[in-house]
Amino acid sequence: MMTNNFAEYYYVYVLLSLKDGKKYTGYTKDLSSRFEEHQKGKVTSTKNRRPFKLIYFEGCLNQKDALKREKYLKTHYGKMYLGNRLKSYFIGREQDS
Repeated sequence: MMTNNFAEYYYVYVLLSLKDGKKYTGYTKDLSSRFEEHQKGKVTSTKNRRPFKLIYFEGCLNQKDALKREKYLKTHYGKMYLGNRLKSYFIGREQDS
């Protein structure tokens, strides 16, 4: 029997600013609390870009892997990966406009 303890994971996440349409990529041990911090303006780098929508996240088994993945997703190739991974999300948004 498999049991999951989500507190054991580190999360890499992507937020979409509903103010400027730009994305923010980060990592955290507690995704729910970190998202709340972003929404309340408690994160210096994003406080002027609120509100946000969480559009993507991945779970990693340790901090080192999460940090490596975050750094990759911030590269040109990582942004291309996310663009392809989230293509249907962004196509759907264009149709809503």
